[in-house]
Amino acid sequence: VQLQASGGGLVQAGGSLRLICAASGSFSRNYAVGWFRQAPGKEREFVAASSRGGGSTLYSDSVKGRFTTSRDNAKNTVYLQMNSLKPEDSAVYYCAADRSVIWGAIVRSDQYDYWGQGTHVTVSS
Repeated sequence: VQLQASGGGLVQAGGSLRLICAASGSFSRNYAVGWFRQAPGKEREFVAASSRGGGSTLYSDSVKGRFTTSRDNAKNTVYLQMNSLKPEDSAVYYCAADRSVIWGAIVRSDQYDYWGQGTHVTVSS
């Protein structure tokens, strides 16, 4: 499984960005996909996740109501729509996938075997 994250950039506070995670290889709808982010000097943190097939989603409290993850299973692509961005959202964003992660552990980065390279998001105040 290969993951390619893109869509990051510089945006003003209150603006929007859509991140794209393009998956290839043996990736299929049977993989759960998580979004994580890491700001300089901080640990990687959970942002959002989509269950296998995309029927369920989960968000961290810090992004709930502002971010939405969705997936196009036909295109093996997962999206993270980020609205009402804040300076504290600035980070490198990663998508991750795993076929075996259980829903109760989907927020844990150590449960994912496959990772994209990350895309930078900078939100100016």
